[in-house]
Amino acid sequence: MCNLYSSARSQDEIRRTFAVDRDETGNLPPLPGIFPDQMAPVVQAVDGERVLTMMRWGFPPPPKVGTQPVTNVRNVASPYWRPWLKPAHRCLVPVTSFSEYADTKPRKTPVWFALNESRPLFAFAGIWRPWTGVRGPKREEPVEEEHWLFSFLTTEANGVVGPVHPKAMPVLLTCAEEWRTWLEAPAEEALQLQRPLPGEMMAEVARGERQDMI
Repeated sequence: MCNLYSSARSQDEIRRTFAVDRDETGNLPPLPGIFPDQMAPVVQAVDGERVLTMMRWGFPPPPKVGTQPVTNVRNVASPYWRPWLKPAHRCLVPVTSFSEYADTKPRKTPVWFALNESRPLFAFAGIWRPWTGVRGPKREEPVEEEHWLFSFLTTEANGVVGPVHPKAMPVLLTCAEEWRTWLEAPAEEALQLQRPLPGEMMAEVARGERQDMI
C-alpha cells in the first residue's frame, strides 16, 4: 500500500506538463513528502478544461471497516468504488516519486521509486469525491466541513517495486495520451490502464528518508 509520495516539481512545471487551463491552488510549493490526510494537488477535467486544485488524500472508509482514510484503490469492481470511476470523478495526481517501506530491522526503511533519477513528473490514476465530516492531520486541528477527497488506483507490483513491496504498486500514467484517456474515456477503456508499469520504465532512486527532494 502506497502511503507516501512526492510532488516536488514547481507549480509552473505541473501546469505545463498536464496542460492545465485553470489553476486554483494559489501559491503551490514543491511537496517532497505527502502523507495520508494531507492536502495535495490534483488535475480534474471540468467543462472541457483541465483544472489544478487541492484535495485531501484518502476516501472515507466503508461502513464497519474502521476510521482510517482509504488511500489506495485496488478492487475497482467493488460497489464502494464504482460510483467514483466515471469521468467526472477521475483525476490525475501529479507525482515525482513514491515510496514503499522495506521490511528492515529495527524499523522499516522508506524506498523511493521514480521514472528515473531526474524525477520527471508522472501521474497516479486518481478518483475523487466530496464528503462532509471531520478530516485533517491531528497537528493541523482537523475540521468538520465539506472536503474534496482523492485516492488512487493500485495494481500488481512489477519487478522493480516487487522486491520491496510484493503486494501492489500504484498505477502510473506517464504520457499525454494516458492522461487524456484517464480523464475523459469511458470506464471500460480507462480501466485498461490499471496495470503495472514495465520495470524498465522506472527505477529505485533513494532510500532512508521520509522526503524525496529534487
